[in-house]
Amino acid sequence: MKKLIVMLLCIFLLAGCTETSNTKKVSVTAGHEMRVHFIDVGQGDSIFIESPNGKTMLIDGGVKGAGQKVVSYLKELGVSKLDIVVATHPDADHIGGLIPVLNSIEIGQFYDSGKVHTSQTFEEMLTLIDTKNIPYNVPKTGDRIAFDDDINVKVLNANENATDNNDASIVLKLAYGNVSFLLTADAGIALEKEMMQDDVKATILKAGHHGSNTSSSAGFIQAVHPEVTILSYGEGNKYGHPHAEVVERLQAIGSKIYATAEVGTVIVSTDGVHYDVNSKEWSGNIASAPAPASPTTSASVDIVSKDLIEEIVGIKNNGNEAVSLKDWQLISVEGAQVFNFPNVTLQPGKTFYVTSGSNAREGQNYLKWTKKQIWLNDGDAAQLRNAKGDIVSELD
Repeated sequence: MKKLIVMLLCIFLLAGCTETSNTKKVSVTAGHEMRVHFIDVGQGDSIFIESPNGKTMLIDGGVKGAGQKVVSYLKELGVSKLDIVVATHPDADHIGGLIPVLNSIEIGQFYDSGKVHTSQTFEEMLTLIDTKNIPYNVPKTGDRIAFDDDINVKVLNANENATDNNDASIVLKLAYGNVSFLLTADAGIALEKEMMQDDVKATILKAGHHGSNTSSSAGFIQAVHPEVTILSYGEGNKYGHPHAEVVERLQAIGSKIYATAEVGTVIVSTDGVHYDVNSKEWSGNIASAPAPASPTTSASVDIVSKDLIEEIVGIKNNGNEAVSLKDWQLISVEGAQVFNFPNVTLQPGKTFYVTSGSNAREGQNYLKWTKKQIWLNDGDAAQLRNAKGDIVSELD
């Protein structure tokens, strides 16, 4: 009898141990999936979320030129309304594409970092939100966003008073059952250190700032310890994203890596217990910045200077003949904004200065673009095109 009691007690204890170590209690709706789409928008971010109960959220939209692709993608999925749209911070490669979205799809709530920016893109976005009477919200760090009863959405960072756009980034952690997503926008290393005071551990990580070494510090990667990492960047981008040291940190912890530049849109599906990624893993090729565009053989006009702080771009005629700039264009590549030259002629050896921002001026050799900010102070390529649309000059 004693032996039987001992055997029964051992079986009971073993069963208890198995339950404790291998079973996790998960509050999810059986058979319902959450899908997170990391949309390929080139050098930028755009994330679409379908909740288990049919709610929808869009986080950023890439550059303005990618906006129509985002709209088409959503409409192909049958999306006629977005319950929530989040603009993580006012950089053009995050909010530019939201302008076509605002013009095309009904939006229930709009969340913005609150960081004020004077760029034309940002002002256009705010104007659309106002004219369409879309409820506008500025979240605080620690807030919970009401999205779907089955999904916990926590704001790990939001700072409308940040001195830098990236530091204003809205960082969200979404948890559905046992599966969580950490979406870090362009949060830098200093912000990562602050957020580590909270629970940053996540199953899937959207790496900060497109895989730049300004984000994804070794300590942060260790703390998050993602099983999967998504890199959202453009093939052949001028920044060299993703940076090798970031990739090495992810590989060191065994995280599987997926890159939009290589496989296009990446979709992660989860039932709250298991998850599936629809794409092939990243091949391991580090992006290299492309060589500057070569001027056309007939070109004699070049961009010779670019002051992103003062917002002044110098255009010089290095040839021996006068050049009419009628129908030429100066383009802010990141912001996808265009200055159309008036009917002016640039004499040999002379320089025109295209000005924008609060100190924009005109007269003599100065041409006024707009009083709004055009150039991104942390880097934006300037491109000059002639009347035929050929690239004549480009300056990073």
